[in-house]
Amino acid sequence: MTKPKITAITGPSSSGKTALAIQLAKTLNGEIISVDSRQIYKELDIGSAKPSPEEREGITHHLIDIVDVTQEYTAANFCDDAQAKIEDIVKRGKIPILAGGTGLYFRILLQDFELPRVAPDKNLREELQKKTSEELYKQLQKLDFKISEKIHPNNKVKIIRALEVCLSLGIPMSEAQKKKEPEFNTLWIGLNSEDREFLYERINKRTDMMFEAGLLEEAKNLFEKYGENNKILTGTIGYQELLPLIKGETDFEFASNLLKQNTRRYAKRQISWFKANKDINWFDIKTQSIQNIKEKALVLFNKI
Repeated sequence: MTKPKITAITGPSSSGKTALAIQLAKTLNGEIISVDSRQIYKELDIGSAKPSPEEREGITHHLIDIVDVTQEYTAANFCDDAQAKIEDIVKRGKIPILAGGTGLYFRILLQDFELPRVAPDKNLREELQKKTSEELYKQLQKLDFKISEKIHPNNKVKIIRALEVCLSLGIPMSEAQKKKEPEFNTLWIGLNSEDREFLYERINKRTDMMFEAGLLEEAKNLFEKYGENNKILTGTIGYQELLPLIKGETDFEFASNLLKQNTRRYAKRQISWFKANKDINWFDIKTQSIQNIKEKALVLFNKI
């Protein structure tokens, strides 16, 4: 059986993934599936850099605005939803184009990696939440050192999830992860710039544009509506940096600079993650236009 042909566009923040995806979708008669762990949430618009209806240029985008901020949504949920969307798009004779920067989502969907299916344990999570990130990270290192190396010591949400899997299964999460045969014939496209300062300047400019578009007001409304302990808001770059500003504990300049800094650091982690995928065809966004990259991507697509 012939595997469906799909395109996967990835890279760090502000590298132009959505713009390229839209241009390819226009040419290939495609539809876009967002691979972004924050754009799935309703109301997280400006802070997640969610493309507006105008910016989508009439191209259908899937897996955007599908979950409430109070809901649990895992990587396994994404995999199930994305597979269903791919099947539907292919049945209608169109080309699925996946675009985003969430590396784990790409990995479990398109590569040889499958997450263990473990349902959330509310009571266990509440107990783990009482501990500091440092305490939790040390616990994870003892239970599953391999997994701990892949998670930032301050990422409490991911640490708790990893502990949840280890404790629920009674074995390290790394041992529970299975290998699977990729289900799709994928063209991988990566956008980046060898000139790191060029990319960082794009991030800084986009952050300024987000504030101009009303990011602070959006954050105020969300924290007022869902509270300052909402895990999605406090765990999302673009909102977590603004809570001290909203509470009057810092000033705008500090919050803005912190947001830019955190986004740049996240971009660096994204680059490291995706560079490990040797199937990605990389294009430099400083030396090549989106139009030029699109033309080269089409040539590659016709060869798979």
